[in-house]
Amino acid sequence: MNQPNFNKKSFWGILKSYNLFLLLIVFIVIASILSPSFLELQNVINLWQRSAIPGIIAIGMTFVVIVGGIDLSVGSVVALSGVSVALLLQAGVPIPAATVLAALIGVAFGTLAGSLITRCNLPDFIVTMAVMTSARGAALLITNGTPIFNLDPKFSFLGQGMIGSLPLSGLIWLILTAVAAFVLKYTAYGRNLYAIGGNKEAAYLSGIRVKGIYTSVYIISGLLAAFAGIMLASWLATGQPTEGNGYELNAIAAVVLGGASLSGGIGGVIGTFGGVILLQIITNIFNLMGLSSYYQQIFSGIIIVGALLLNKVMESRRK
Repeated sequence: MNQPNFNKKSFWGILKSYNLFLLLIVFIVIASILSPSFLELQNVINLWQRSAIPGIIAIGMTFVVIVGGIDLSVGSVVALSGVSVALLLQAGVPIPAATVLAALIGVAFGTLAGSLITRCNLPDFIVTMAVMTSARGAALLITNGTPIFNLDPKFSFLGQGMIGSLPLSGLIWLILTAVAAFVLKYTAYGRNLYAIGGNKEAAYLSGIRVKGIYTSVYIISGLLAAFAGIMLASWLATGQPTEGNGYELNAIAAVVLGGASLSGGIGGVIGTFGGVILLQIITNIFNLMGLSSYYQQIFSGIIIVGALLLNKVMESRRK
């Protein structure tokens, strides 16, 4: 009599633990059927390289979501940092200095957002939406809405460069993912993030500096979004003030697909890594089918809702 229950529990346990892995297998099979060359080494490397920029953004979003927050500003920060580094390079600023200065823009916006949320007790959604609008406006203002061309050819190495046969951008994404995974799992800071996401009031009563740590995740998100914008400008060899539209939704989708809960306290960058890859495979499938990007946006929304429903079912089964 107990055997059916055991099998049922095993099924839900397997689904909870490996749902992303199973989804990856399904979509890899679909992509392979649509294009036999999908699994060729060069295509896999290209997929990895295309995933690097959204993947770096999604790392920062993972930190924000773990504490129960949301960051809608990352796409606009990508654009602002990208055009800023381009303008600095045109002005003759050395590549390292221009990169650091543009990255600090993300730090500044992240600090602003985190401080407004924690010090003024404002909703994350509203604050980051305001920052999103302001950063996008700033990107358009300083460029007059036109792309910035004629950048130093050496700058392209960051986004286009290869180390042997491996893309530099993909390697940077892997390193950042490994560092973030270590921080979340093995440091007091990481444990504090999960504690805040699980119960902010209890975390405060246990002596955790909730406001400071909460602000720090927005700084991390802003910094990584800015670095992704610099990498994107390097890849395109252009500073585009209109770049980054929808990047925040893709990052949220990747984090949710990776098993994070938008309520906070659950998630990790390894799952997010898989979520980013899955979204890129789906995009590749749509491209192979010749479907418009509009369909991709619709499907991304469906994916977010589906992942949320699946996480909710998994949580209810666990309880």
